[in-house]
Amino acid sequence: MKSRALLFTLYLMMLTGCDPNIQAARGFSLPEGNIESGEQLYVRFQCNACHRIAGIEQLLDSEDSDISVQLGGEVLHLKTYGELVTSIINPSHRIAQSYAPQNTGAEGQSNMYNYNDVMTISQLIDLVSFLESRYELAPYRPSQYGLYYP
Repeated sequence: MKSRALLFTLYLMMLTGCDPNIQAARGFSLPEGNIESGEQLYVRFQCNACHRIAGIEQLLDSEDSDISVQLGGEVLHLKTYGELVTSIINPSHRIAQSYAPQNTGAEGQSNMYNYNDVMTISQLIDLVSFLESRYELAPYRPSQYGLYYP
């Protein structure tokens, strides 16, 4: 009887540990960053060589000027800071579908420069705050159905 209760308890623990919300970031939280500082870092680290954000000039004279990945703007779901942090510290975790195959490295890895040994955590926090502020949730647009005549 005890083993049955133990198995049931383990089963419940497994179910509650599998959060169906893939956006969940349990145990992960960044302090609030400085958006203005993050914008300065975006330019300082030359993120605008390969990424474009409305209102910030993209560097066109870089050797990677054929890469132009749009950041920010109106999206169907907001980017969480977890997604943005992951995109910076592990850019190969998910390559954008619009990213041309010739712009990836060996085995489809991102060509994005690795800032992990260059950027401080405080800088990362500010940069993520800046990027997060540039996304806007698109309003839900319901489907328009015509009249139905049986």
